[in-house]
Amino acid sequence: MGKMQRALISLTDKSGIEEFARQLQDLGIEILSTGGTAKKMRENTIAVKDVAEFTGFPEMLDGRVKTLHPKVHGGILFLRGNASHEEQMAKHGLQQVDLVAVNLYAFDNATSDPGCSVANAIENIDIGGPTMLRAAAKNFQYVTVIVDPADYPQVVSEIKEHGNTTLATRFRLAVKVFQLTSTYDTAIAAWLSKVDTDTNTHFAGGK
Repeated sequence: MGKMQRALISLTDKSGIEEFARQLQDLGIEILSTGGTAKKMRENTIAVKDVAEFTGFPEMLDGRVKTLHPKVHGGILFLRGNASHEEQMAKHGLQQVDLVAVNLYAFDNATSDPGCSVANAIENIDIGGPTMLRAAAKNFQYVTVIVDPADYPQVVSEIKEHGNTTLATRFRLAVKVFQLTSTYDTAIAAWLSKVDTDTNTHFAGGK
């Protein structure tokens, strides 16, 4: 594994992010981010590049589309050392993303309110987050993926020692991702399955 170059950080739970991002910055790792996460890091004098600048495409549709872009997912998914992938990356001006730190919209928190409407529940279904997490976890041979702030110290320690994380750590963190996304999707399906589509006035625009 080569030296870690670039991290994408987009968090709902921002606990510990200032120290973690500053340590990555001190290690010479470029940080990409979005929205409130980028704002928080800038407030703490951490250099960050907006994902919109990285992709050359603005956030749109009230933030529903911001990380769903080939420059993000190509950077995460490409196989380092694969000649065909390397050629395509160069041809399309893509850059590798070596670390993805993401946690998801708090669907359970939103739907724990008995008055939560279907419309509000749907707005709290994360799309870009699970997509990035699954992509990074699939490519664990090369990409470090973090969903839990408790894993920040070990990741930083390994980067300091080796220039990157170990394969064993990347695999462990990938398993953690699939456990999370499975639980997340199960919670969404369980809540939506209880919706009475005949009486809920917020279903399908109230029709």
